[in-house]
Amino acid sequence: MELRFTVYILKSELHERYYIGQTNDIEKRLIRHNKGYVKSTKAYIPWTLVYVEDFKTRNESVSRELELKRWKSKIKIKELIDTSR
Repeated sequence: MELRFTVYILKSELHERYYIGQTNDIEKRLIRHNKGYVKSTKAYIPWTLVYVEDFKTRNESVSRELELKRWKSKIKIKELIDTSR
């Protein structure tokens, strides 16, 4: 089984909030977010996965995660999510 690295965007179901992260196990990571194990997302539970990008290396996924975080714009993030659907 080939390990893959995922950049993801979560949207809070109750608040107008997004969270950008990266992981090598998206299913487990989403569970951790929704159980309140992640300090920075705990206050905005529940979360829905709204965007994913897969990469072959962790370096690629970390670079993309940082690129998306530098946007600091909900408008650009919403556009990215909308164009991926």
